Amino acid sequence: MREVKVSRFSGRLTVLSMGVAAVLGAQAANAATVADMPSSILQTITVTANSSVRESVQEGGVDVEGYTPAAQASHLSDFLNVVPGVTVGGTSAVNQRIRVRGLDDTNLKVTIDGARQEGTLFYHMGDVTIDPDLLKQAEVSVGNNSVTLGNDALGGAVAFKTVDAADLLKPGQKIGAKLHAGYASNNDELLTSATVFAAPTANTDLLAYYGQRNADAGEDGEDRPIQTEDSKGENILLKAGAYIATDHHLGASFSRTENEGRFPLRPDFPASPGVGSWNEILPQRVKRDTYGLDYTYNPVSNLVNVDTNVYQTETQISRDTDYTTNPGYNWEAGVKTTGAKIQNTSIIDTNVGTHKLIAGVEHYKKESELERDFVKKGTDEAKNTSIYLEDQWKNGKLTLTPGVRYDRYESPEFVSAGKTYNNVVGALAASYEIAPMTQVFASYTQLFNGPDLSQAIFNSDGDKTYVNSDLKAEEGSNAEIGIVKTLRDLTVAGDALQLSGKYFETDIENFIEFVRSGDKRPGLDCTTGQQGTTSSPKPCQGAVNKEEDYKIKGVELAADYKMENFSMGLSYAHARSKGDKTGYSIPSITGGSADSGDKYMVNLAYEPTDTTELGWRSTYVAAITPKTESAQPEKSNYDVHDIFMSYMPKQVDGLKATVGVYNIFDETYASHASRSLDARPDGGLRTDFEPGRNIKASLSYQF
Repeated sequence: MREVKVSRFSGRLTVLSMGVAAVLGAQAANAATVADMPSSILQTITVTANSSVRESVQEGGVDVEGYTPAAQASHLSDFLNVVPGVTVGGTSAVNQRIRVRGLDDTNLKVTIDGARQEGTLFYHMGDVTIDPDLLKQAEVSVGNNSVTLGNDALGGAVAFKTVDAADLLKPGQKIGAKLHAGYASNNDELLTSATVFAAPTANTDLLAYYGQRNADAGEDGEDRPIQTEDSKGENILLKAGAYIATDHHLGASFSRTENEGRFPLRPDFPASPGVGSWNEILPQRVKRDTYGLDYTYNPVSNLVNVDTNVYQTETQISRDTDYTTNPGYNWEAGVKTTGAKIQNTSIIDTNVGTHKLIAGVEHYKKESELERDFVKKGTDEAKNTSIYLEDQWKNGKLTLTPGVRYDRYESPEFVSAGKTYNNVVGALAASYEIAPMTQVFASYTQLFNGPDLSQAIFNSDGDKTYVNSDLKAEEGSNAEIGIVKTLRDLTVAGDALQLSGKYFETDIENFIEFVRSGDKRPGLDCTTGQQGTTSSPKPCQGAVNKEEDYKIKGVELAADYKMENFSMGLSYAHARSKGDKTGYSIPSITGGSADSGDKYMVNLAYEPTDTTELGWRSTYVAAITPKTESAQPEKSNYDVHDIFMSYMPKQVDGLKATVGVYNIFDETYASHASRSLDARPDGGLRTDFEPGRNIKASLSYQF
């Protein structure tokens, strides 16, 4: 059955309202029962014949247009942090880093319009290069709960989707345009963009977007510069689509995000200008180009719904410095991923329930390259081919979802000697309606993650590298249990409250760690791989398996209430990792542990009129204190409050004005997903503090 949109309510801040608005609209649509309560991406409620409560609660997301802070977002943290279990670190355009339950994007499947974003460039930089102004939606699989995610998804997945012409065209409209301008006071950021979209014929659509985002250095709550940058961003998006007959659709797209400016040598540290030269400011450029082709075939048949995409994405970082005074600083590094996936979904009705079969094949290759001081230093590559099958079988109040996946992973030559890993994983999930409007669910998914490419900046074709032919793939499992309860007509007719809670455990075996050499780092013996010490360092660097296994445990709770023109969302997220031998948390390449403190969030939304929306967001993150002997720094608690308003005058159709004050009380704090270390003896900062008070205003006009 095809998806049917049934409701869009005004509570723009209740990100977790999977069932609230859905229950309100379900009777009128007569499309779903409690057993198939719909999932949602923010306020866009989607009802599918075989959707489940389990899927709703285990997946989160943000509709960028519908969530006011997302519409004014400068960084991914401005909107992804609202999803329980998700934390985004980094304060500049070049060091954003996503964490899901403590696992960063090197352990997440990150896609942009279906194109995988693989590999790492430089561990001081973020691996996700995209401007929020390009996006219409960000979907998050909080934890890996499906075999459809596959390799490189220990912690789950983040799928970014850029805007389409169909999202902007009004009924009967042939051509239109949207102009957008925004300003942020903290770093004098100015955003300007223009989108032109058209449907020249009944079966074709076109879209062209161009935007610029320029900014100076921002300041934290104590008026210290958080990044000394003169950043100039440029974004391009081109899309075309056409229906062939009524069953076939072809699409093509190109997107680019480019940021150029003067950034710190180590971008995840603040610049600390005037204090030594340990983190000097250098001209740098980061660029991502993504090309995609997609094809869908959806005839009038429950057995055939084919979705295919082919893509290539390339991310590059380059530094252009004075070669004579800064030898070794002038380099270009890049990672290119080329891949394709074909997937078919079949709906099969039987006497004992309905089956939703998802079968797919995926292949991708990732390549990295480094050129230093105009000399090519090294390349490496890895390949993965997978086949998967998942069956969601629904019979009355019970839904069972078994799945199986096979991966053939050919690892990088200069990481694990090109070793091939053949792996099979399985998954099983279930949900059951134990009472009216009440469901329990559970899932268990085996995990697999082959050795990744080394950071491109360290490519050397094996020179001064320990190539670990005994390196094991990361394996483990993710298990979750939970309950969802929906209550209606509590205070007034038609209101709804949804309560949800889940407990999870993620086990990770053979955790892979990259051991550096040089500058008193321990390093590895070039022949045996034995790790050195700071007092007796070894000359090589490379990847090794940690000697202990890790377990991540946590809970995620949410309460969402909707009443007429008022909505409220409350959420709580807790996740802690622990090694089975030392008890230490999973280490982070950004310094310290990967863990974040418990996060409490309150979202309120109110529409006093049909042209005005008001919102408030409060976030409190508790302190986290690791074991003293682990040498991991303490992360301080913080609370941040934001307020925003949008206005859409009736006199000018398509005009929308938005204003917001973020970090109202000028709190000095650092995200627990950012670099967080004590200050240097010379006074240089080593913590990437978030912006202080920031007033944002934006204006968009669509016609």
